Amino acid sequence: MATVRLKALAQTVTRHPWSSLQDALLLAMAMLVSALLALQYNLFSFVPELSDPKREISLSEAMFLTILLALCIVAFILRRLYEERRDVARQVTAKTQMRAFRWQASRDSLTNLANRRSMLKALTTATSSPPSDGRKHAFFLIDLNDFKRVNDLHGHAFGDRVLQVIARRLRKSTRPGDLLARLGGDEFALLCYDVDRDTALAIAHRFTASLEGEIRAEGHAHIIGASIGAVLIPDDGANAEEVIHHADLAMYRAKGEDQSSVIFFEPTAIYTQQIGN
Repeated sequence: MATVRLKALAQTVTRHPWSSLQDALLLAMAMLVSALLALQYNLFSFVPELSDPKREISLSEAMFLTILLALCIVAFILRRLYEERRDVARQVTAKTQMRAFRWQASRDSLTNLANRRSMLKALTTATSSPPSDGRKHAFFLIDLNDFKRVNDLHGHAFGDRVLQVIARRLRKSTRPGDLLARLGGDEFALLCYDVDRDTALAIAHRFTASLEGEIRAEGHAHIIGASIGAVLIPDDGANAEEVIHHADLAMYRAKGEDQSSVIFFEPTAIYTQQIGN
């Protein structure tokens, strides 16, 4: 432990050479002043007598020299310890600020949900390491129905407040371990971990149910549904871009319904559409 402490002190001296030099000069001046005072009051009268082999330093003289040396060493060590603690505090502050910056960079400023960048990162991880026990991950792309009408009637500022209300409702319907994000505009996304198709469908229905009824903001009420495109990982996508693309295709099929709906991606539906064209 002592070796570690001495090593830390040496590193502190290396990091702060100027202040260490200042302390060394101050200690040298203090020792010089002490020596001058000792000469003034003849405290070193024993020095000429040191050549006498029979001369022994008295207890008071030994204590004076020891205390003087100890004070110099203690002063230097205390200053180094103070600088070491200050360095540690600065590092902790810097790390805390960096974590705060990273958190802010990963959040949507309007709803405080995760943003597109966070969702893409999570999707990349989910597709690169899918569950190995037969379960799957589910990705939902959620587009609000008739939201453009809200902006057209009341302006974008009012629309932002409606989005905040919707975000709170969706968050309440999300499992603790899943990731809910706002991708931009009136488009949201949800990544659910370790589910089967039935569980994923139940979660999606819970989302549509959360938007049933009036959405109220500033005395105005609106009925806003949601079209949800669903994808199972790894069945329907080998990477993040493919998963989002397939969820987008399923979501546009859902928008063809008359009310809020959930459509799972089906490759056969794309094939049928291509044949029909």
